Amino acid sequence: MERGAHVKDRLLVAFVVLAAAVAGLCFAPVFGVGALLPVIAVVAVVTGGAALLCGSIVAWRPLVVTLAGLLAVVEVLLFPTTVAGLPSGTTLAQLAAGVTDSWQFTLQSTWPARPDAQLMLFVPLLVLPACVFGLEVLLRLKKPVLALVPSLLVVVLSQLFGALTGLAAVVAALSYVAVAAGLFVVSRPADEHQSVQAFLPAPLVVTAVVVVIGLLVPMPGPAYSLKQDQLVPVSARMTSPLDDVAYRRAHPDAPVFSVRPACDECVPDRWPIVVLDTYDGVTWAAGSRYRRLGTELPPPALDVPVTRRDAVISLRETGTRWLPSQPWPAAVSGADPLVEETEGSLLAPSPLSTDVGYRLSWWAPEVDGSLDGFATDPALGGLNGVGTPPPGVAELATGAVKGVRSSFTSALQLERFLREHYRRVDGAGGQSWPQLRRFLLDTKEGTSEQFAAAYVVLARMLGIPARLVVGYRTPERKSGGEYVVYNDDALVWPEVAVNGVGWVPLDPAGAATRGAGKDNGLTAATQDAREKLPVDPQDPPVAPGPAQQAAPEGQRSPFPFGATLIPVAVLLFGWLAGVPAAKWVRARGRRRGPGSAAVHGAWLEARDRLREHRVPLTVGMTPMEVAAAAAVAGLPATAAGMRTLASTVDFAMWSGATPGAQVRDDAWAAVRAIRRGLRTRGLAARLRAAVDPRTLRS
Repeated sequence: MERGAHVKDRLLVAFVVLAAAVAGLCFAPVFGVGALLPVIAVVAVVTGGAALLCGSIVAWRPLVVTLAGLLAVVEVLLFPTTVAGLPSGTTLAQLAAGVTDSWQFTLQSTWPARPDAQLMLFVPLLVLPACVFGLEVLLRLKKPVLALVPSLLVVVLSQLFGALTGLAAVVAALSYVAVAAGLFVVSRPADEHQSVQAFLPAPLVVTAVVVVIGLLVPMPGPAYSLKQDQLVPVSARMTSPLDDVAYRRAHPDAPVFSVRPACDECVPDRWPIVVLDTYDGVTWAAGSRYRRLGTELPPPALDVPVTRRDAVISLRETGTRWLPSQPWPAAVSGADPLVEETEGSLLAPSPLSTDVGYRLSWWAPEVDGSLDGFATDPALGGLNGVGTPPPGVAELATGAVKGVRSSFTSALQLERFLREHYRRVDGAGGQSWPQLRRFLLDTKEGTSEQFAAAYVVLARMLGIPARLVVGYRTPERKSGGEYVVYNDDALVWPEVAVNGVGWVPLDPAGAATRGAGKDNGLTAATQDAREKLPVDPQDPPVAPGPAQQAAPEGQRSPFPFGATLIPVAVLLFGWLAGVPAAKWVRARGRRRGPGSAAVHGAWLEARDRLREHRVPLTVGMTPMEVAAAAAVAGLPATAAGMRTLASTVDFAMWSGATPGAQVRDDAWAAVRAIRRGLRTRGLAARLRAAVDPRTLRS
């Protein structure tokens, strides 16, 4: 009888400890099961064994179990900090940081996070108190249901970090339910086992239903995570790499880094170090949503295949923080940089020395053929503001693409316009609007940085999503099996977002023509589309028709009333009916855009409506500035609707989250309010606006 009681106690202890272990494994979306399982298993076995060995020493049991569990954590995760296996002062400091900092570092990381002690230490430190408190409730109070509460709290906390979905959620739920059921069955008195067995079919049926639903019904992603509001703070006082380009060109022979690619055929032609996406008319700024780079970033969701590529990069200059990268980085080993996920920039937390080397893996889009005829993709970004353009720049942008709608063809046409009509010179030109205006309208001579900055602002004014990138070209020749990049290879270029392909680099200054990688993948597809660009995209050559026969001399031809009036009538009907119909179709297309495209479409629709009613607007005005212009024009209701639209546009651009259905509905509700406000201008103004064809052009 006594032996049976001992077996029962061991089983109860095992189930409580196992429940805490399952709860700790619910952090699998953060670290992965493989990283968590060894340390959690050791902590669970040690704490359970310590509780059983304490026997009748009830008063000291919590302390003994806690110390045993902490020692297990130290030996598994913090052994390098110990002295002959015993905790040191550094070990205790690391344990304290595990309580105060490791959970925060994890929330600041991309997932799966690196299985480093300073990140994952908080998980076993959560499992340990769940074991200790659960065992004390079980062994002291004899309350098996209450003994599960500590582990259940760990489960809830894990789901606030990153919720399990799909099959993983089903497995975790079944595991925890099975442990709870085992604890419930073992803890019952012998005379109640029969009633328990009669009760078991019901939960089994419910469990089967849950499994079927979890496997067959697609589950939505987690609606909330504590990670959403946690980013690594980055100092805004760092010098922008754009400001260093002129200095590097003045010292061309200084080495910056070397690259040893995994294969010569897959070396890229450029190495970006920072993406500058925000421009206020004076300075360009980089993104600030940096996270600690985890074990690996997933491949981008593109329509073309992507291939993983690798290269070893060795730094050749000291004090650097901006690390050479690629638009879609996958993983970094040998260094622990921060990453801007939406831009691909890598930033070291502190300046690095020249002896640092790291292996970079990245996802490279594979494009066969040509990019000719591809559409642009505003959903990737690249349509932020450009400040207040000077007079004459908007007309220059429109004339540069010769009326071609926003597409990769128009992006290439703008690149060709700058190449053919402007000349590149060396020096420090500057990128503020007064300097860009002088370059574009007066001297037509500028640095490669001015070419790239001018391209991005002109492209955005035309509705082409573009961004500015600072980096280096890959040298043409290898040196001892690697490419050595010097200051002379510093480069600034624009990139355009292409639908299904991602960010495509362009070269309006012709500064990247020399170097390796010109015939590989995306670069070759871009060059093919560049070569297929028509001479005159708007007005292609038309083959001459057959010569008309002259009328006999002295014979007067009758005036062709039918041939003249019928086309006029058709054109008039097409104007009066076709223009409103085209606007209606365009509005439907804008509203059905995915994500932020629908909000951007609402902004374009509102701006076109105000243009139709001849409200004075200029290119580059923000929604709030347009609202002010509507108020000055005597349209208070329209101004109020525009202010509402401005708030949704700001959310779509700056929140970092994909706008949901409610945000899109609010944006188009604001458009309807703007149209109601415009109705106060009278019937004549409304008819004139409805048939005005000018807003059909960008």
